[in-house]
Amino acid sequence: MNYLNAFWVGGAICAICQIFIDRTKLTPARILVSLVVLGVFLQAIGVYQPLVDYAGAGATVPLLGFGYSLAKGVAKAVAESGLIGVFTGGVTGAAGGIAAAITFGCLFALIAKPKSKS
Repeated sequence: MNYLNAFWVGGAICAICQIFIDRTKLTPARILVSLVVLGVFLQAIGVYQPLVDYAGAGATVPLLGFGYSLAKGVAKAVAESGLIGVFTGGVTGAAGGIAAAITFGCLFALIAKPKSKS
């Protein structure tokens, strides 16, 4: 059942985002940044954690989950270190995702053969 919950929640998040990309004049970059900010906001008001508990990776893998990880890291660091945690907690909380993005970005940049779009 966990796989099914992760699949439908993650799929619903991605489908809603695709509708925004297709039906609005917002650029994909703005929509993606909005998702991160929305994830931080939803975690800050306490709404996103129950969704993560219910859907697992279906809620943590999309960009809403990245915002959730940032907010959770900041909250933990502030509790441990005080005000300095505001600046260090987000990076610490999302370090795995950031490291993976950099690693795979560099790897595929070496492997790919870029071509002109024209």
